[in-house]
Amino acid sequence: MSQRPRASLGRVLDDLGSTLLELVAGDVDQPEGISALAIFDPLDEPVLAPRSLVLGVGVDPASGTLAPLLRALGDHGTAGLVVRAPVALTPEVRAAVQDSGVALIGLRRGATWAQLTALIRAMLAEGDIGVTSHESLGGLPSGDLFAVANAVAALLDAPITIEDRSSRVLAFSGRQDEADPSRVETVIGRQVPERYAARLTEMGVFRDLYRHHAPVVVSPQNLGYDGMTVQRVAIAVRAGDEVLGSIWAAMDGEVDGERTQALLDASKLVALHLLRLRGGADVQRRLRTDLIGTVLEGGAGARDALARLGLSGRRLVIVSAGLLDDHAHADLERLADALSVHLSATVPSSAVAAVGGTVYGLLPVVTATAGPEQRVARLAADFVDRVDGNLHAIVAVAPAGSDISAIVHGKAQADRVLRVMREGHTGLRVARLDDVQTLALVLELRDLAAARDERPGGAIARLMEYDERNNAGLVESLAAWLDALGDVGKAAAALFIHPNTLRYRLRRVVEVGELDLNDPEQRFAAMLQLRILAQR
Repeated sequence: MSQRPRASLGRVLDDLGSTLLELVAGDVDQPEGISALAIFDPLDEPVLAPRSLVLGVGVDPASGTLAPLLRALGDHGTAGLVVRAPVALTPEVRAAVQDSGVALIGLRRGATWAQLTALIRAMLAEGDIGVTSHESLGGLPSGDLFAVANAVAALLDAPITIEDRSSRVLAFSGRQDEADPSRVETVIGRQVPERYAARLTEMGVFRDLYRHHAPVVVSPQNLGYDGMTVQRVAIAVRAGDEVLGSIWAAMDGEVDGERTQALLDASKLVALHLLRLRGGADVQRRLRTDLIGTVLEGGAGARDALARLGLSGRRLVIVSAGLLDDHAHADLERLADALSVHLSATVPSSAVAAVGGTVYGLLPVVTATAGPEQRVARLAADFVDRVDGNLHAIVAVAPAGSDISAIVHGKAQADRVLRVMREGHTGLRVARLDDVQTLALVLELRDLAAARDERPGGAIARLMEYDERNNAGLVESLAAWLDALGDVGKAAAALFIHPNTLRYRLRRVVEVGELDLNDPEQRFAAMLQLRILAQR
């Protein structure tokens, strides 16, 4: 088994194999691992952590821009650049690879950038668990599913995939090209094709797989699926009564006692690693949440927490995110995970966690960049659009700051903005304080009035009392007229009444409320009370 670092370039190429990636030029046997995944945007200034793996989405290898890009990435300490294959290795490009120290990798035709991103993030996530060299399960690094997949493949002498209950591919071994088009499609898409999964369900394969402990054999002839030519042998992965997933081997021949025992042993080993991964992910989530919460509180441990997040001395923009509708804790965690994945593609060292019913993000920005809040707002708007089908998210963006006091102030400002979007009916999904400051002040005045038990007085109190006795609609008529800046036609349309009806009501407002509608001070006083003390 390879002893390369678990998140090194060499390990990525070994585990993802020739099905997805090919090394064009450069050294991948480097002792340092990959620190982050980033997407290159030619229209925006890159924010790259050292040892990043950069995805050159949209970079044309034949355009003549590849060599300058490699040299520029070398100045950032980038580990590698992935571009769409085929890549012509010209003398200029070869020299740029050598001078910059950036490995050049090609993404095979048929594989998508989204699929590659998901696979590499899974590998990086395994490295984030913090496994030390002496932590192992079955002689393999704890939680390293790709190492487990390769070990099981060697044991069975067949390419295998490890899948969850939804038939998503969690890891796969090498030698996938020895299988068939169906397996290649599954690996590239990191999901069993829907038409294939539907047929397996119809045949009762999943029912048998999860009901019994013995391996289940699926022959290509019985499946009747054109893309499958090699027999599949699957076994469920269990922890007690809980089914965690399954192992799928592409191998022909009889499943004899020796092969059955090998699959049973493999399923137990995979179960241990899946449990370790799940437990490690939970620990990491709690730790990150505690660290971000400590930073946002600004207490004695804030500086140490910021250092542990790797954000000391960085200029940060604080964002807060929530959901427009009522949501459960699980939805908030989904929002946090989705925002973390979205931001880390562009701002690799960002930190995101759900703290106290709100999702917060700390985004480092380049000190010399003008208007970082606008850039973050664009990222947030793109995120809101992407998740809109599943999560009705809203995001508030605060100004950038470099010290703990600025971070605490930014968090408070982001909370003010988020509250306005939740309660102020602005229609905005992404906002800064400049966008909603007046509404924020109105909400805060309402809080102050409620704390003092303030009630409407004067003209508004008289009108409310009259409406309560006579159901005359004077208060709502006055409010609509004020909102329409005195435009009777517009206000009447908003109330679905005839303009003459509104004119009559306004005369009654003047009489009952003893209110001079021609006096700007009295109009302002009425509007203020209606906004703050008599919420509609």
